[in-house]
Amino acid sequence: MGNAELLTAEDVELMQGLAQRVTALRPDLVNGDASFGELAWNWGRGHTADGAHWPRRLWFAGRDLVAWGWAQLPRRVRLNDGSVKDVTGANLIHQVHPGHAELLDEVITWFDTTAGAVERTALPGAGDEFASTRWAAHGYRPDPAALGDTGSWTQLNERDLTDLEEPVLPGGFRFRTAAEAGTAAAVRAHVDAWAPSAYTAESYEGVRRTTAYRGDLHVLVEAPDGTMAASAILWLDEPNKTAEFEPVGTHPAYRRRGLARAMLLHGLRRARDAGATHATVACLGAAGRPAARELYYGVGFRELCRDAPVVKTAG
Repeated sequence: MGNAELLTAEDVELMQGLAQRVTALRPDLVNGDASFGELAWNWGRGHTADGAHWPRRLWFAGRDLVAWGWAQLPRRVRLNDGSVKDVTGANLIHQVHPGHAELLDEVITWFDTTAGAVERTALPGAGDEFASTRWAAHGYRPDPAALGDTGSWTQLNERDLTDLEEPVLPGGFRFRTAAEAGTAAAVRAHVDAWAPSAYTAESYEGVRRTTAYRGDLHVLVEAPDGTMAASAILWLDEPNKTAEFEPVGTHPAYRRRGLARAMLLHGLRRARDAGATHATVACLGAAGRPAARELYYGVGFRELCRDAPVVKTAG
């Protein structure tokens, strides 16, 4: 059975529960943007501005959620530099428990019906052969724009939390947490790293409202002048003892000083102290976009899996 309405915070908790169960069985089958931390981050930061454009449908087996689809429909996004971005297509975030793989056809059909005649995109996993055949059967094809040498496809990276290096910051810099630094500093750190951005204090309040958020695992690097030069949030999946970084960013004026590397190592140590034994982080995987991948590889992460973006043209 299924039901359809706009996505809520309670839905996200259920969806995170499915992410945890799939992670325990087949972490390579957790679809892009459907991981424990990504769900909290993406819902928290965007639900106030974009939630009216976020229908969802849930599928249950008894009381257990076994599949879901979250459609992100066309909308206008306002950025903090005064510009606007018109999103003209629809994107699907989704997850299906591997024991109920046949429900993928229902998820795709629901998405097509909900999105209508606009261009539609989704992120099945590259290693999910069954999903690949089902997307193709519904008229979806590999997205050439996303898959090129400068495309937007992502890979998920992992490492265990043994043998962690000691983080080293340049003189005068220090580690902080969002719990210590406060809302304004945490928001400014993200906006500076990702400008132009739609992120606001209201966005951060949404992130903080998610049950998965912990201010002590939201780490920052403070420059000698008080600027928050880098920041990252870690999301702790306690049953799987896994910590996920999302997002990670550095102020443009403070890049290439080793701050992000030190912050990642510091975050990994904090995650280990909180009970994690394993960590993940996603990044762009295209050959022409090596910066983040090289950063993560430099602190011991290696590729676990990758997505395979698909697209269905308008009409």
